[in-house]
Formats: sequence, structure tokens, C-alpha cells
Amino acid sequence: MNRSLEFLEAIDGVWKTPIPAKVMARARRSLLDYLAVTCAGAKFQRDKLEKYYAFAQPEEGKLKAIGTGKNLVLKEAVFLNGLNGHALDFDDGTNSGIIHLGSPIFSLLIPLSQRYGIGMEEMLRAVIIGYEASHTMAVSIQPRHKAMGYHATGTCGTLGTTLAAAYMLGFSDEERFRAFASACVAAGGMLKALDGGSELKPYNVAKTALLALTSLQLGKSGFKGHADPLGGRGFFRMMTGKEDVELRQVLLNGTYAVMKSYTKPYASCRYTHPAVEAAIHMRGSLKSEDVTEIDIRTYDLAVAGHDHTDIPGSYSAKMSIPYATAAGLIYGKAGLQEFSEEAVKQPNILKLAKKVRVSADEALSSVFPEIQAAVVTIKTKNGSFTERVDFPKGEPENPLTDEEFCDRYDGLMEYADVNPVVREKVFNAVYEGKSTVDELVKNL
Repeated sequence: MNRSLEFLEAIDGVWKTPIPAKVMARARRSLLDYLAVTCAGAKFQRDKLEKYYAFAQPEEGKLKAIGTGKNLVLKEAVFLNGLNGHALDFDDGTNSGIIHLGSPIFSLLIPLSQRYGIGMEEMLRAVIIGYEASHTMAVSIQPRHKAMGYHATGTCGTLGTTLAAAYMLGFSDEERFRAFASACVAAGGMLKALDGGSELKPYNVAKTALLALTSLQLGKSGFKGHADPLGGRGFFRMMTGKEDVELRQVLLNGTYAVMKSYTKPYASCRYTHPAVEAAIHMRGSLKSEDVTEIDIRTYDLAVAGHDHTDIPGSYSAKMSIPYATAAGLIYGKAGLQEFSEEAVKQPNILKLAKKVRVSADEALSSVFPEIQAAVVTIKTKNGSFTERVDFPKGEPENPLTDEEFCDRYDGLMEYADVNPVVREKVFNAVYEGKSTVDELVKNL
């Protein structure tokens, strides 16, 4: 059996099926969230971007690098969109696939839509297909894929982003297959990019979007790949160590992947969120200065790489369950300001983070990813407090309200110094759906 044709035929079936209105509505929210997160990401790493501009001297063009105020050529816009879209680790994703879905897809499709004059509705339809392809591939190869050290956003994301753009640009079946074969060859992403204070995790998204673009260009140019790039010694074997991978169904459990994605209320790795939320819930019952010990039990995949208490900087803090939990307990929130370079040097929060111990719980591990739980026990001079969180805020089972989403959007845009009139205009334009993508992003 040709595994690649099996996968592509399933995705094509989704493309040819009318998309329900509620799914399109969710895609609109995903677009708004991406724009806000990317604008804020550009502000967050502005100093590094200035050094990048000085050295790389990116060529001016007509395509928007979101949040930078610069119009650049296609490849530069795609790359910087991806770099800024994941800079804060605040973009959407799914626990089931252990993957960030939207940031690489939007990072490529927005500038392509600008170049080819594609309308917002047409782009969003392709975005939904990209989410579905990336998620289906990710859930088919996880968690073995992560255990081997791969970042699925870089691997599966390259495949999904390529297919999304190929559909949006009207590639023929043959052109789309060639682009997909190229994407299978190109795909890669290292989880070590988030360890030890590394600041290269956003690079996984940036290069994913760029690799998808080059895969499209090769596919359109006629470069022929293997007839089954997933099978044999192809993508599956490379990414899992075995060939007999079971392809999961598209529209898994009867819902589109975009409906399965979370929206983060806390500006840190999703693995930290159950513990953060538990700490926030308990803070009214105790004083942080009275804490003697914090014990956190969670699912095993959330522990390795996320249990560190040495925090050299903001990127490390975002990956640390101890730091994020301490922030939630001290401040009652874990937003952008709690993970700033200034905040992560504060002695009180660093001292509290040192009191946190994170361990894997067999029972909690057995129910992941259906339940993404943490049990937090805080011991103080005056007693012990325990809270369990199964579905932290922002998960599909516990979604942000419309008001909470609007507050998040406004907060990110305000952080990014986007004019209130502009951000309101962008918000309204996404829901009206009549603008071209170029009109939508020209002032961001």
C-alpha cells in the first residue's frame, strides 16, 4: 500500500467537503490570534531583529513581515513571520499531536495571499486543510516522535503547511504530490532547541514555513520525488524508527483539527499550564512567603525538559514548570510581563521556583492526551493545599470566552504598540471577511 497516497487522498476528501460555518468561525479566531501573537513577538525580540537586519540586510519588497513595519521579499517575509509568530511560545497548538499548528501555516499563507491577491475566505479554507494535515500526521507518529527528539511543529508542520499552500494556489494533483514529496525530504525539527536556555525554538517555526515555500517551488517546477515518500525508508521510518505506522483518520473523533486547538491564556509552554492554573486557584488560601515545598505530579511527557529550576532567561522560564507555577502563585497570572527578562531575575520568584519538584505520575500519564492533568500540592508553615487541573483554560474542553479572547487580543496588540484604531479595524475585517489579505495586514 502506498502510504503517501492514502494520506493525501484522505486530506483531499476534507478539501472537497464543504466546511461548516462554525469551523470557519474558529479559523477566523485563529487568524486574529496569530496576528496579535506575531506582532507581540516582533516587539519581544526587537533588539535581536535589529541585529538581524543589520547583518542580513533583507531585501525590500511588497510583502508584510507582520509586526515589524517592514515590507520585504517573499522569503524574508515568510521567515520573519515564523520567527516572530513563535517568539513568545504563545501561539496555538494541540496536546494530542504535541504540535503548534497555526504559526507556520499562517506565516507562509499570509504573504502568498498578498502576492497572489487571494481573499481572506479562500486563505482560511486552505488554513483549515493545513491544520488537518499537520495534526493528522502528528497524532499518527506521536509520542514516539517526540521521544526520539523531534519537534513535530518542524516536521509534521512542514507537510501540513506545504499542502495548505498548494491547495490555496490551485496546484494540480501532480504538482501537489511533488511538493509534498519535497516537504517529506525537507522536514526536520529538533526539540533540543528548547533546552538549556536555548532561544532557537522559534527558528523551528521560521524554517518550517520557509521549507514549505521551497517545497512548493520545487513541486511547481516539476522536480519529481519518490512515489511514496512516507513509506519504506521514508518519512515514517525517519521520524519514528519504524515503518509500520498506523495513519490516524482525518477529522479525528468527528471534529476538524482547528477545533481541537488550544488558545493560551498563559505565556509559557502548554505543559506548564495545568500547574500554573492550579497555583492561581490556590493562591487565595495561602501566602507565597509561607511556602516550604511544592510537589507537582503530571504526565510523563511534560516532565523532561520542563522541570528545571535554573532560569538563565525568558526563554528558559517559558519552558519551566517550576518557574511558571511560581509566577502563578505570586502574581495570580502568567502573562507576558511575568516572563520578561526583568521578571525572570526577581529573587522572590526564583527562590520559590527552587522549592518546586516535578515528577511523572503513572495514572496521569496513562490518560494523556485525552486529559492533560497536573496535581499540585503546596506545603506551607500552616498546612498543605492540593489542587488538580485536568483541562486548563484555553483547551477545547475549557475554551476562552469571547470576552477573554478579546482581552487577550487587545493585550497582545497593546504590548506590540499597535494603534487601537488599527487593531479594531483588523479585528472587524477578519469577521466581515470581505477584505483581501493584503488589505488586512498592510498596517501591521
